[in-house]
Amino acid sequence: MSRLDHAQTLLGHRFTRPELLAEALTHRSAAGAKGVGSNERLEFIGDRVLGLIVAEWLIERFPNEQEGKLGPRMAALVSKPALAEIAQNYGLAPLLNVAAGESKRGVRNQATVLADALEAVIGALYLDAGLDASRNFIRRVMGDVVDKQFIPPKDPKTALQEWVLKRALPLPVYEVVEMSGPSHAPHFVIKVSVGDAAGRGEAGSKRAAEQAAAQALLGVLPE
Repeated sequence: MSRLDHAQTLLGHRFTRPELLAEALTHRSAAGAKGVGSNERLEFIGDRVLGLIVAEWLIERFPNEQEGKLGPRMAALVSKPALAEIAQNYGLAPLLNVAAGESKRGVRNQATVLADALEAVIGALYLDAGLDASRNFIRRVMGDVVDKQFIPPKDPKTALQEWVLKRALPLPVYEVVEMSGPSHAPHFVIKVSVGDAAGRGEAGSKRAAEQAAAQALLGVLPE
């Protein structure tokens, strides 16, 4: 079974335009092979489709909650770490088309790469078959995560700030370690420090990278 056939079986959708799926699974390091572009454009539209469908889902599932609680739910569900875990559990990593050198460095298993690939797949589904196909896929792969969200979560930056304030420590310091990529698809690497402890995060926006860094730091701080 070819990589695309395997991917279509995994997604439960037979593409009328398989080139969309091929593009969604192509990391920028492998762009240009056989005329296939990278998945950055599809990730761009997939991010918007994902946001719409998750927002719709939360409104339906929590009919008595206001924006102040729905917002943190949304942010947690569509965060890069959450999407990367879903992509990894779903078996997306082995299907990615990555340049040989990047493959040896383990780029397939990087959180930002996996999250972007999942969003690109959603974008490909949307362009190939519309909103219903995208909705069915998202609800299938995210159902368990949504079911476990009984209490609205706090976003990582807020949670980290509350952690330091409770201990009368200085506020977290965020630092841009690296900024790369074209203007339409930037890539940020952020470091956040609290005393001697630090966390790093990567994402396509500064805010998302800060959230990822805060989440990484929370993972190593004591409760």
